[in-house]
Amino acid sequence: MSKSIKLLAILGLVVGVAACGKQQEEEFVVVDPEPISTEPAYTGKYK
Repeated sequence: MSKSIKLLAILGLVVGVAACGKQQEEEFVVVDPEPISTEPAYTGKYK
């Protein structure tokens, strides 16, 4: 029974290492934010 426990522990370790090794690197994308508000256009008149 001791051999089966050791075998299961080693198998679990191998599966864990294989699962962690297959992680793909994520892309990092930067998006420029849009301005919150625009400045009012000059109309030539005082309000």
